[in-house]
Amino acid sequence: MNKRIISLFLLLVVAQALFAQKAADTLQIINLSKAKWQWMADKDVDKLANLFHDESKFVHMSGTWKKDEELDIIKTGRIWYRKADVHDLAVELVGDNAIVWNRITLTAVVRGADAVTEFTVTEVYKQQKKDWKLLALTFSGVQDTHKIVH
Repeated sequence: MNKRIISLFLLLVVAQALFAQKAADTLQIINLSKAKWQWMADKDVDKLANLFHDESKFVHMSGTWKKDEELDIIKTGRIWYRKADVHDLAVELVGDNAIVWNRITLTAVVRGADAVTEFTVTEVYKQQKKDWKLLALTFSGVQDTHKIVH
């Protein structure tokens, strides 16, 4: 009987620790996602270069490209992500990956023209040791009534 009680107690302790770690990882991802939008607005390519996975890909309305081109686009201002108003956000953790869905209104300058566009942005992060790296970022054009299912 004592062995069963001890086993049950240990199981509860492990379950609580796993839940706490998942909550901490979710909060870290939310904060990283928010920081990313600000770094993009600030054209802070040094912080973005550290965040972007070396094999990362970016899908925009006008094309798909890899890390170096995305950083160059931001640095040169071909796309200036002036402000991302996040209306909704959902995060799911799957193993060492995190998927973030953002419903945003993006205010940007694209090739010199002002643009305000509604998007659902999908971000995929991969955990490398203690750091999270952005592996994929995809912009999907949506209506302003679009909702993210939580």
